[in-house]
Amino acid sequence: MKFDKIDNMVKGWFVGDFLPSIYKTTNFEVAIQNYKKNQIEIPHYHKKAHEITVVIAGKVSINNKILDEGDIVLVYPDETVEFKALENSKTLVVKFPSAKNDKYLDKNKK
Repeated sequence: MKFDKIDNMVKGWFVGDFLPSIYKTTNFEVAIQNYKKNQIEIPHYHKKAHEITVVIAGKVSINNKILDEGDIVLVYPDETVEFKALENSKTLVVKFPSAKNDKYLDKNKK
């Protein structure tokens, strides 16, 4: 067995091909992320990875679509994601594969 705390991880990412992690793998990444109201993610996309986001609590906007608790979105490679927390929120994110250096900022959207 191996024990750790989510607070020891970077931005909630706890499984994937990075350190620190509770389980290191190139197959996928998993994170639990907490957002404060009006917090945003810089618009970005992945060239290799798919990304699934589940809203665990709160309300968020992804590409101007409002998602509530229980909503799920699958983002395909090369699709830009624009994210904003509309209230204090928590998400579960799964990204596959765990591809290093696969996050690209969309300079056309700020």
